[in-house]
Amino acid sequence: MSTVRVFLLDDHEIVRRGIREMLSETGDIDVVGEASTAAEALRRIPATRPSVAVLDARLEDGNGIDVCRDLRSAHPEIGCLILTSYDDDDALFAAIMAGAAGYLLKQIKGTDLVGAIRTIASGRSLLDPAVTQRVLTRLREGPTEDRKLSTLGERERQILVLIAEGLTNRQIAGRIHLSEKTVKNYVSAILEKLELSSRTQAAVYATRIDK
Repeated sequence: MSTVRVFLLDDHEIVRRGIREMLSETGDIDVVGEASTAAEALRRIPATRPSVAVLDARLEDGNGIDVCRDLRSAHPEIGCLILTSYDDDDALFAAIMAGAAGYLLKQIKGTDLVGAIRTIASGRSLLDPAVTQRVLTRLREGPTEDRKLSTLGERERQILVLIAEGLTNRQIAGRIHLSEKTVKNYVSAILEKLELSSRTQAAVYATRIDK
């Protein structure tokens, strides 16, 4: 059996140590790297070449969902598993939009986490297809438009949807034939108009667009 290479991102050392020690007992899973911040993870993960990145949803300098989005954009071969202490539908939706292959609560049993890592390493998803479809339907149809969304122009709405698809500013620029700087300015304007602080929140908000 081939070894599954895993990278751990969690801002609590004791959590990382516990997961690392548990995985070391499996015989077929090798923790090849760790990080406590999003920035550190994005620097180290490409060099360690993991099959699966286990990402804490909430970090001091960001969140694992944004890390997932960046990883999936640059390294689609890496499967991402979001591990969180919070049962949050909006975060689940954002994780799906970011390309995560799994979303689990930290309260799960160790054997379930091991099984989840092996499943993702094999190229399969842990996400219920019905849940994924519900998210996509919510994105395409959405409920009645609210006041904040009504402040967005057509180009801003277009960029908001592309953010929800997990595209980076550079990728969006290439898709709609604008400069990366112009897209960055649009993104800043979108966040300000929607009173949001991150691309992850914007991705969730995009599910409200009534097309």
